[in-house]
Amino acid sequence: MLYQEALDFLYPLHRFGMKPGLDRVRRLLDVFGSPQGRLGTIVHIAGTNGKGTTAAAIASIFQASGKKTALYTSPHLVDFTERMRIDGVPISPEKVAAYCTLMKDAVCDLKATFFEATTALAFAWFADEQIDVAVIETGMGGRLDATNVVTSDYAVITSIGLDHTEWLGNTIVMIAAEKAAIINSGSMAFTAVSSPEAVEAVEYAAKASGAPLVRFGKDARATVSSADPGRLLFSLSTTSGRYSGLEAPLTGAFHVSNLSLAVMVAERAGIGEESIRKGLACMLRTGYRARLEKIRSEPDILLDVSHNPDGMRLTVDAIAVFRHRYRAVHVLIGMASDKDARLVIRHLLPLDAVFSAVTIPSVRSISAAELGILMQNEGIDDVQVFDTPDEALRTILQYADSGDLILITGSFFLAGEVLRMAPLS
Repeated sequence: MLYQEALDFLYPLHRFGMKPGLDRVRRLLDVFGSPQGRLGTIVHIAGTNGKGTTAAAIASIFQASGKKTALYTSPHLVDFTERMRIDGVPISPEKVAAYCTLMKDAVCDLKATFFEATTALAFAWFADEQIDVAVIETGMGGRLDATNVVTSDYAVITSIGLDHTEWLGNTIVMIAAEKAAIINSGSMAFTAVSSPEAVEAVEYAAKASGAPLVRFGKDARATVSSADPGRLLFSLSTTSGRYSGLEAPLTGAFHVSNLSLAVMVAERAGIGEESIRKGLACMLRTGYRARLEKIRSEPDILLDVSHNPDGMRLTVDAIAVFRHRYRAVHVLIGMASDKDARLVIRHLLPLDAVFSAVTIPSVRSISAAELGILMQNEGIDDVQVFDTPDEALRTILQYADSGDLILITGSFFLAGEVLRMAPLS
């Protein structure tokens, strides 16, 4: 099987949709000799927002300490191989093809989902490469997420918000309980959740598993020194020490809770301050992208994957800090149909922006026309509507001033399509 054949095999598995349960992925992993038990030190991360940032920061810190570190995240932006990396290097297309060949019959017999097959592939590769540390991001939930076949050393719950309610429950407590189910006996748990009902659910899960729980905001506190585009400076105090002048190449003070969780995990794992600082400063080497990433200047273009109300609120709060530097802000947004687009749009209103809507390259896309109507219903006049991201961005660039800001947001699919485009002139 060649790489393209492997992708042609994997992508149609999306037709099975979400099929909660761990039996299928365990049986897939049996094909590879149960590699989930050979992943070294395991850091398992769940949460509504911030999983990717926290995972990238943790992986970068462990890598800086000299550990051979695997990172499993989703979704990818441009190429499937981005989902699994070792020391920042994606899996090769040839290995994807080889592992797909080995598990093809089992995947078909079990009617396994895309995420189950991808998880089995990643874990098999990580184990075969004899990694020291595996940093694993859940796909959506926690309790029945395909990644929850591992026994973690460190379980991290970043944040809790109302997203994927059709699968995880329609209350904060229900969603928190689902995500906190990655905490197991033998874990040490970490969280940055702040709402009382979410905290209570996480505390209950930790207590039930006999896992010590460390909370950002209680056991550790941070202060932000500077939050410019692409550069975040902060200090962190934990029960064990103080880290002054930590720096990360990120946009937005809201990242501090996620970075603090990474430092807290590293500290408990015995990693020294030098590696912590180096890991945060170099976290882009893990493949971390499109979280308010500046991809062009004059006009500045920020590429963002915020796709739910909580995430968009944080994005807008981050931009508000430096909004005054720009003559005008242009927002290009595309969204999936299972998101609360109306509330996302409402969070964007304070930017006082010029808005454009685009149909994202996904069968789940809200059409640009429908998104435009939602914007008009929220009081936004003169919304431009585009069929493709390429058409949208090139049109915006024609009338944007060099002193303007262009924010591209709303979807991983949209961000990925922009990154696939030829360099913007």
